[in-house]
Amino acid sequence: MPCLFAMVAGIFPRLGTLLLWLARPAMVNTAFGGSWLWPILGIIFLPFTTLMYIILMQGVGGLTGWDWLWIVMAVMIDVMHYSSTAYSNRNQIPGYKGASSTPPPPAAP
Repeated sequence: MPCLFAMVAGIFPRLGTLLLWLARPAMVNTAFGGSWLWPILGIIFLPFTTLMYIILMQGVGGLTGWDWLWIVMAVMIDVMHYSSTAYSNRNQIPGYKGASSTPPPPAAP
């Protein structure tokens, strides 16, 4: 069951950003100045941060004050998602000596 939750957590911000881009293309164009490259890179590498940035840029004309706190939190969520994925797959790294390896035998007296 945890695999399903991780998959949904990884897909939601990407799907949300794509749906927002299709439903309200003016929001994405306003946030990124009409460029299509930055939103695509954001969807691939920092999906939650990209979604948060698009939503917050619709305010008073830019990021001000406490908006930066939300952006920093979104970056932390994206980084934590990548790091938890890497940590859960650490045993698949060639040459990794994890906790599952057998301890060395005790030294002879």
